[in-house]
Amino acid sequence: MKIGIIGAGAWGTALAQVAAANDDPVLLWAFEEEVVRAVNDTHCNSIYLPDNALNPVIRATGDLNDLSVCDALLVVTPAQHLGAILQHAPVDGKPLILCSKGIEAGTQRLMSEVAGDVHPGAPIAVLSGPTFAHEVAAGLPTAITLACTDSVLGEAIVARLARPQFRPYLSDDVIGAEIGGAVKNVLAIACGVVEGSGLGQNAGAALISRGFAEMTRFGLARGARAETLSGLSGLGDLVLTCSSTSSRNFSLGKGLGEGRVVADLLADRRSIAEGAFTAPVLQAAARQAGVDMPITDAVCALLSGVLSAPEAVHALLARPLRQEYVN
Repeated sequence: MKIGIIGAGAWGTALAQVAAANDDPVLLWAFEEEVVRAVNDTHCNSIYLPDNALNPVIRATGDLNDLSVCDALLVVTPAQHLGAILQHAPVDGKPLILCSKGIEAGTQRLMSEVAGDVHPGAPIAVLSGPTFAHEVAAGLPTAITLACTDSVLGEAIVARLARPQFRPYLSDDVIGAEIGGAVKNVLAIACGVVEGSGLGQNAGAALISRGFAEMTRFGLARGARAETLSGLSGLGDLVLTCSSTSSRNFSLGKGLGEGRVVADLLADRRSIAEGAFTAPVLQAAARQAGVDMPITDAVCALLSGVLSAPEAVHALLARPLRQEYVN
């Protein structure tokens, strides 16, 4: 199975390194010409993953049509651009392995729904879980969920990507894997606010726990399974993203907690904090589904400038007391 990868940010480049671990050729599409040159000439993505030497069998291209020779495509574009880029990709029924985490603005579609609408005949899988790109590229141990409703295809993808230090676990709950990946980005912003505001580890642990409750409520309302949400692509990804400045979303929240301006924080970023775009879409979808998500509401108010970080924290702490679990 020859792998093509659409998107040469840090995560796309790290996945190229995984796919090329046995010296199997990998074709990596990059939007930026300088990334294409760097990968081909110096075997390094000097912009997005500068500290990792890449396997020389990874070749970069700026022409999506070059991916027509590939057997399967890993799609690692920013979530809000996934649909537009897939419209120009030479899919032709090839499996699409979606690695982007988010919900499309305006339509509230998950990435599998976006891809399915653009390419109705293409088999779809979702790769999601607790993965910092620089650790994956360095060969540090990683476990991740590969969700696919076609078990034969799912097993083939797992066999192609699995490495001694990169362990995919197969699931058939595509929606659950996507919900976990999208919601955790929003919650990571909130956890960053806790860190930046100096509120302590007790508050951080409480926020992760109550955030997981929000993720579960929303996921179940959208058809996800509870065990998926408590697995690698849900709770596992949530814990990782909510506890380290290696997370772009956590770093954004930390800056807000320190009193910095959201526009300045987003403008400084070469990489995208997907949670900033997902938050208002998630809020709207939750309200339509009748799902209570107060942490998400607080993040939206903070990002839009309605509340400051101290005001958003106060709004959460001032909520009426209640039972921890409500049927």
